[in-house]
Amino acid sequence: MMKKAKFLLPVLFSVFGWSPILAQTEVQWLTFGQLEDALAVQPKKVFVDFYADWCAYCKKMDKVAYRDSKVVNLLNTEYYAVKMNAESLDTIVFGGDTFFNKNVGKTRQPFHDIPLLLASREGRPFSLPAMVLLDEAFQVRERVFEYRTPKQLLEILDP
Repeated sequence: MMKKAKFLLPVLFSVFGWSPILAQTEVQWLTFGQLEDALAVQPKKVFVDFYADWCAYCKKMDKVAYRDSKVVNLLNTEYYAVKMNAESLDTIVFGGDTFFNKNVGKTRQPFHDIPLLLASREGRPFSLPAMVLLDEAFQVRERVFEYRTPKQLLEILDP
C-alpha cells in the first residue's frame, strides 16, 4: 500500500497542477500595493527589482538569475520580492504617500518617482538594472546597479 501511495502522490499532484517541487520555480513578485499589505501582516526583508522593457541586462536577469532555483527559493522564503517597471505610468500609493511618473514627456527616459527615490546614487544618473535590498525596518541595506549572475546575486541576498 505504501508503494502505491509513493507512486500516486506525484501523479495526483501533476494531474491537479500542484507540486511542492514546482511551487518554487518562479519568483513570487509583488506590486508595491501588495508589499504594503504584506508588511502590515509580517515584517520581512524586501528585494526590489527595477527594470525597463528596453533594458537588455534586465531581460537577462529575468532569463538567468531569476530562474535559478536557489535564487528563487531564497527570494520566495526570506524576502518580499517586488518587481517594477522604472518607467511605469501608474500612480502608486505606498506608506500614505502618492508616487507617480512626473517625468513623462520631460526626459528621454521618464523614470517613476519610486525608483528615483529608492535607487538613486549621489552624483550619478539613475541606471538599470537596479536592485534595492531593504531590511525588516524598510531601511536600504544595499543598492546594485548592474547585471548579476545567480551566484553573485546569492552572495548579495545571503551574505
